[in-house]
Amino acid sequence: MDVPRPFLLLLCALHLTLTGVFSKHIDHRNLITQKLCCKRQSHFVYIGEDISGSPVSVDVGVCRSHCGGAPRPSHEAGQQEYSRHSSMLEFLRSKKTRARGPSVPASPGPQGQLPSCGMNQVCEPTGVRVDRLLLLEGPREVEIIQECQCEINLTQCLRVPALRTYYSETPYEAVLDEAPQEPPVQDQQVQEGFSCVPTKFDSELVETPNKVELIQTVVSCELKDSCYRVPYVEYHYEVVHNDGVKEERLKEIDIGRCLGGCTTGTRCLLRNQSDPAVCHLWAEKQSSSCVPEGYETHSFLDQHGQIRTILSITSCLCQN
Repeated sequence: MDVPRPFLLLLCALHLTLTGVFSKHIDHRNLITQKLCCKRQSHFVYIGEDISGSPVSVDVGVCRSHCGGAPRPSHEAGQQEYSRHSSMLEFLRSKKTRARGPSVPASPGPQGQLPSCGMNQVCEPTGVRVDRLLLLEGPREVEIIQECQCEINLTQCLRVPALRTYYSETPYEAVLDEAPQEPPVQDQQVQEGFSCVPTKFDSELVETPNKVELIQTVVSCELKDSCYRVPYVEYHYEVVHNDGVKEERLKEIDIGRCLGGCTTGTRCLLRNQSDPAVCHLWAEKQSSSCVPEGYETHSFLDQHGQIRTILSITSCLCQN
């Protein structure tokens, strides 16, 4: 039977229209799924014992950046696999033999295993709550991730916002933009021993049930060695004599501080076999080996007529 040509053209146009609508619906659904994939998941950490001696574990949370999980074998597939063996004992032996064999890394599938964020983005916390716990060895602060979001993967050393909530769900709740102590940065200079570190600090007063508390915040960051010097200013009264006239002046001295840590050799414990530039597991940094190297002397006459000497740090180094 011959079909009229106008009717065929109408069917083709209808097919293209429906295909476009369905494809847009599927793409929109995938975009929503990707946004929801960067989310907070539970991650319990043992903190210690409380004052009654009971163990304390806290859900500090973790940001997961991958969608879905490994596909589970269906019930029908298991029945088909079992039917290929003569007995249950042979079936269990075959499974045990496969389990002992060399593991083959599962290749990420097109659905469910791709990173939820873009190529130049990472799934990071956007909100952190600071809880204070009273443990047997004393009070301790614990940072708990509240929300996660896809953020731009920085390639420069910049100060980025980092909101932390103190005294949550109390009349003294306060949200401060502290910025991380070690801002993340992916740069070739970092691999050569440099790090993006805070160099200038400020402070905020937070009202608490016990009057006020001083919280240190980060103002700016720079790319420096892992062991570095930061300014730390002190003020002293200095007495000077001009033509027999005694005068008191305020003397400012930047005595400095050494911050950061030191590591020997590479900190990477596990690298990607296909791409050695990618490290999957890093060793923890040492935190107490950055010490003063150079110093200078500041001498002046104090209010009591005594010569006072103050030493200031000019450089820092890693102590072996």
